[in-house]
Amino acid sequence: MAVEFARDAESIADAARRADPHLILCPFLKERVPTEVWQKWTTVIIHPGPVGDRGPSSLDWAVTEGKRAWGVTALQAVEEMDAGPVWASRTFPLPKDPPTKSALYNGPVADAAMSCVDELLTKLATTDFRPTPPEQLAKTVVRPTMRQTDRAFSWSDPAEAIVRKIRAADGAPGVRTEIAGVAVWAFDAYVGPSRSDPPGSVVASRDGAVLVAAGTGSVWLGHLKALGDAERSVKLPATVVLDGHLPSTSKSPNDPGPGRVHYVRRDDVGYVVLDCYNGALSTEACNQALHALRHAARQDTTAIVLRGGSGPFCNGIHLNRIEAAANPAAEAWANITAINDVCRELVNCRGQVTIAAFSGNAGAGGVMLPLGADLVVAREGVVLNPFYEMGLTGSELHTYTLPRRVGPDAAKRLLSEKLPVGTAQAKKLGLVDEIGPRDLAAFGGWLHDVARRYRDRTLRERTLRHKVDVLERDLSAKPLDAYEARELGEMAQDMFDDRQGFDAARRAFVQKRAPERTPTRLALHRAPGFVRS
Repeated sequence: MAVEFARDAESIADAARRADPHLILCPFLKERVPTEVWQKWTTVIIHPGPVGDRGPSSLDWAVTEGKRAWGVTALQAVEEMDAGPVWASRTFPLPKDPPTKSALYNGPVADAAMSCVDELLTKLATTDFRPTPPEQLAKTVVRPTMRQTDRAFSWSDPAEAIVRKIRAADGAPGVRTEIAGVAVWAFDAYVGPSRSDPPGSVVASRDGAVLVAAGTGSVWLGHLKALGDAERSVKLPATVVLDGHLPSTSKSPNDPGPGRVHYVRRDDVGYVVLDCYNGALSTEACNQALHALRHAARQDTTAIVLRGGSGPFCNGIHLNRIEAAANPAAEAWANITAINDVCRELVNCRGQVTIAAFSGNAGAGGVMLPLGADLVVAREGVVLNPFYEMGLTGSELHTYTLPRRVGPDAAKRLLSEKLPVGTAQAKKLGLVDEIGPRDLAAFGGWLHDVARRYRDRTLRERTLRHKVDVLERDLSAKPLDAYEARELGEMAQDMFDDRQGFDAARRAFVQKRAPERTPTRLALHRAPGFVRS
């Protein structure tokens, strides 16, 4: 198997000639497949819409129009976009409360796509199978590219309608609007409490989010992007973008606002929830997580669960906040030391059983962060990227926790080969201990049952004794300070001396620049033992 980024027609054709494959698979392709390619090789496009749906903004329209069901189709590439014969399709329900486009894409759409691929591969091995023309299966609906005129709203509209419009554009491109006299792109929207303030006025703020009055109700906006220089503007917490423009009367309301990092108790289990937008854990969020963990450790619960919200679990430090800082290196340093404090707190929690749950995808420091827990579990189907890029060596105490879990040889391979790992392989490696249901709600129930096992006093005491014995053995030989000092010594050179191109890599990531080439590790055959499940 080989992977090629679809940068342009010539690079796609060159890659096809080199590989001469049995199948070319194009997941959610935005560009037209070159005629030379689809005429010579079986080329199947995974389209994020049901059979008959055509157009580049399928998910945007599905969320905007409040569809109650949607789908994914595997169709063969032909001259006309999304018009080829169908190899496989799946449908799934959509909730009444609108999902964000990114949550829809990374959740049920991705699950349906993988199911379609499994069916496609089975059919490909069947010599007499022929894909079905789409017009034989469903009526064709051609949807145009959604533009800002389609997304526009007025603050006098109902809050629910505004939230739906913004979620249909989240995480890109956002919706243009004006808040406190500042032209912005809006993201990360939630319905707020009823208000009697003039529509469009900022009436409150909390944890980086602002509350804006609507025609009926109000809207929480967690993140904005200034509508200015596209090369310099980045998506940031709303209060950061509106700094200096918020009215002095803007106060924290009784309404809790969007989730973010918080602690909640359920029965005899304490949950520390990292509900971070796009999985980015800023310095402030790390400090909140540290406070929540310390609070959890003081409670009389039997277990503490560290988990994510409805999106990614965690992707490590907050690159957008770092890029926007007056001194990016200093902010990066503050962020990495703050996330290390969270890791240390988790490792050293000796009074309760600790469980870390990969409730969503995770990458880099977000994979390493929870490895200090007593039990690490994952939701079936999540993907872990347990390696560092962006010109960073990495920290999060991983030089202690990763080898302790998977062994020194596997730890080196994971960090050097830089390939994604699925849940089945993660369990085989020892990166996770157990795998729960794919459905997020079912996973939450399963996770609570796992945590409540430790009501059993014998099991709890045995687990805690083992933890203390291991820590005393390991840390008497080499304390955590020594692991962290070595990691941070490397990171200091990465962040302050820019020895591995951290500045350029971070900027390219934040500005979503297309890669100039396909990484060698992806272009080559995937290494044995590190295949996505």
